[in-house]
Amino acid sequence: MRLELVTVPGDPERPNEDWVSAALPASGQGGALVVLDGVTPPEGDDGCVHSVPWFTARLGGALVELSGSRRDMDLAEILSASIRRTADAHRATCDLSHVRTPQATVALARWGEHAIEYLVLSDAALLLEAPDGTVRAVLDDRLDRLPPGSLASAATVDGLLRNKEGGFFTAAADPAVAARAVTGTVPADEVRSLAGLTDGASRWTEVFREGDWADALELLRKAGPRGLIDRVRELEAADAAAGRVRLRRSKTHDDATAVFVEL
Repeated sequence: MRLELVTVPGDPERPNEDWVSAALPASGQGGALVVLDGVTPPEGDDGCVHSVPWFTARLGGALVELSGSRRDMDLAEILSASIRRTADAHRATCDLSHVRTPQATVALARWGEHAIEYLVLSDAALLLEAPDGTVRAVLDDRLDRLPPGSLASAATVDGLLRNKEGGFFTAAADPAVAARAVTGTVPADEVRSLAGLTDGASRWTEVFREGDWADALELLRKAGPRGLIDRVRELEAADAAAGRVRLRRSKTHDDATAVFVEL
């Protein structure tokens, strides 16, 4: 098995709000990956005394622990329990009902001898490659269906559209949001590799159109997660110098995270 993961901050002067981890049991059977993209709040009160990195570390830690230890729970149940555990850790000090309470997008996968389980919430991406090289992108497309004029990422869309009908959903303080995630299971022999990306890394395909998802996965195989992110950074810099043709109102450099697993 090959497993590589990299996370790079968008600004070295600011904390990285992405979070990534993978678990490989000592038995050698199965494993799990967790990719989170913390939602950067606008300047001002968000009702919480904790930072976004504090939140993603707490949520990510719960997700990776439960994914490895609770095979009796499906991924939606694991996400729900992890959100509840994280909320309980700061319920006494923070206003968890605030629309901008710390939150994150999620890509989660778990594999075993017989099946691959997956879960995606908001604008993270999970790629599944079949033995014949066909790549399926598991995406939550609610952001793409927002009203015209909305910005195109979970980090920049108005907070009034978050976790509301007609908007989109993120992992924040309500465990019930797990039921909104895109989930599924495929036979293990139908997947030879998989990858998880935050939207800062998926820009290679979704913003700069350098290739499709199959091309992105092949780049991950050849150059690794760092190679993909380095190429994204080059494209961001070139686009900013050319007048922000692709980036428009988005951040020049976003936190970027990628994990690649070859089974």
